[in-house]
Amino acid sequence: MRLPSREEAIKMLMESGCTPGVILHSLTVSQLAVEIADKLSRRGVKVNRQLVEVGAILHDIGRSKTSTVHHGVIGAKMLRDRGLPEPVALIAERHVGCGIPREEAKRLGWPDKNYSPETIEEKIVAYADKLVKGGKKLTIKTAIRNMERELGADHPAIKRMLNLHEEISGLLRKNP
Repeated sequence: MRLPSREEAIKMLMESGCTPGVILHSLTVSQLAVEIADKLSRRGVKVNRQLVEVGAILHDIGRSKTSTVHHGVIGAKMLRDRGLPEPVALIAERHVGCGIPREEAKRLGWPDKNYSPETIEEKIVAYADKLVKGGKKLTIKTAIRNMERELGADHPAIKRMLNLHEEISGLLRKNP
């Protein structure tokens, strides 16, 4: 699988028409995601660091077309149309809302499948995305508060975020 370089991925964001704000956000998410991937690797978790970096840079490419929840599905299509490897497209497709289960996806009018992150790389990017607002890194408490304000305190995405936090935190505590 040939992944684009960091520079090639940034160029794709620019060529697609992403705003400077989206690019800053994507680069900050990438930086945090790579930090998490490196820590997990030191704990013995097998992580494709380059996939995490490039997938995080490109996760919001669909925001060049829409700022709605649909940007993940649109971005995945854009990446597939460019001939990028499927794991990169899946990161874009599965990061929204820390993953969208099949029933929720149906209500959104998306093709009938599960949009929840499955691989460790997908989970890292979905998690890091929620820990970054614009170009600023957030604590988990602040990220959850932001989600509660934006979505409502009982939105299922909050539970998905907490589950991702528990899973990744647990892996980070694992003895190497």
